[in-house]
Amino acid sequence: MRSRVRDIVAALLGLVAWSALGLQYVLSIGTALANGKTWASGAVTYFSYFTILTNTLVAIVLTVPLVHPQSPVGRWLSSPGPRSAAAAYISVVGLVYSLALRQIWDPQGAQLIADRLLHDVIPVLYLLFWVFFVEKGRLRWQDVGGWLAYPLVYVAYTLARGAAIDWYPYPFLDVTQLGYIVVLGHVIVLTGGFLGIGLVFVGIDRCVARTRGIGLSEVRP
Repeated sequence: MRSRVRDIVAALLGLVAWSALGLQYVLSIGTALANGKTWASGAVTYFSYFTILTNTLVAIVLTVPLVHPQSPVGRWLSSPGPRSAAAAYISVVGLVYSLALRQIWDPQGAQLIADRLLHDVIPVLYLLFWVFFVEKGRLRWQDVGGWLAYPLVYVAYTLARGAAIDWYPYPFLDVTQLGYIVVLGHVIVLTGGFLGIGLVFVGIDRCVARTRGIGLSEVRP
């Protein structure tokens, strides 16, 4: 019964995530075309935002195990590791947006809907999904180190692409305006934030496992 409820919740949340991503895609392509850019250019810009990539990751983690539950990818994405990593990433999306980005622009209409879904609604709902439906007691402290690969690769891509086309998706990564020293400082702070949030998730995972009666020998070291 619990697995059935989990699958229903995953399907509904996945539908919300894909819908929000689709709405933002239409808006982004429309803006690109209105500014005289090509569809391809608009698509590349769309996928250059950490928010978009991370919400896409959340949507994939939620829906692929439902569509292909017996496939190697489906089984892997349904395991606690990938689902917990996605929870850490989407938490950073919500926190960084609220702390550093929300006050610098004022979306309206359909853009406001997409903005709230991607930065507020989906992060909160996915965290609740993680709390109630992701198996606890299977994470290790060292897992967090591996989780850093995704944001670090994203930063490397963003800085390399920005140097090539002189455009950066986020102001705190804008080397043109801030210089490499300041941006490097921001990257260090963000990396520390990812590390800290990841450790919090592992700590919660292990505490919940013990609360639910999983013995120390059952919790991975």
